Amino acid sequence: MDPTLYVILDRAAARGRDLTDLLESTIAGGCHMVQLREKEWPSGRLWPLAERLRARCRAAGVTFIVNDRVDLALALDADGVHLGQDDLPPRVARPLLRRGMILGLSTHSLEQARAGQAAGADYVAVGSMFPTATKPDFRLVGPELIRKLRGEIRGPLIGIGGITPDTVADVIRAGADGVAVISAVCAADDPAAATRGFLDAIREARRATVERRPGP
Repeated sequence: MDPTLYVILDRAAARGRDLTDLLESTIAGGCHMVQLREKEWPSGRLWPLAERLRARCRAAGVTFIVNDRVDLALALDADGVHLGQDDLPPRVARPLLRRGMILGLSTHSLEQARAGQAAGADYVAVGSMFPTATKPDFRLVGPELIRKLRGEIRGPLIGIGGITPDTVADVIRAGADGVAVISAVCAADDPAAATRGFLDAIREARRATVERRPGP
């Protein structure tokens, strides 16, 4: 699992663009971790698309995560499932997953992040970093929450919510292992270029962070 740039494929955010084409663009741009997020279609309707995306990710060596739906993740043999605070609790979902499956969790506070780690989450997503149209009801916590959690969360810590290439450095400097993005790639004129732009900005932020650290 490489969460450096975690692209969430969302049909609504894609504005009519085919998610299969979007996936190809993100792979071409260098992304190694994607999530399928669908809030409206029932699992039966989503299945054919999800199956195609899963097969392409497997062929490309890209980690494929399903949002919310533990049953669909299991049926697809996905690499993992991502849960929100209103979904199955991690302590309930974990025994259902096959050995080695990734369990991710969305959190919006210190307490939620700590509880998620204690319950077995493999990575913790924290948001919202900045205002976002995708989830306007998200609590705005900013990179400061990443900074507070960095010393406590053992697994990958991922910032999410309203992140752009111009703001991603703030999230990385705060201590995030990676960032999750939706509209910034799904709605971009050139998703492959947007993916590359994020990765370049993340690499530069990491380099600058290392250079600023005091020597021994």
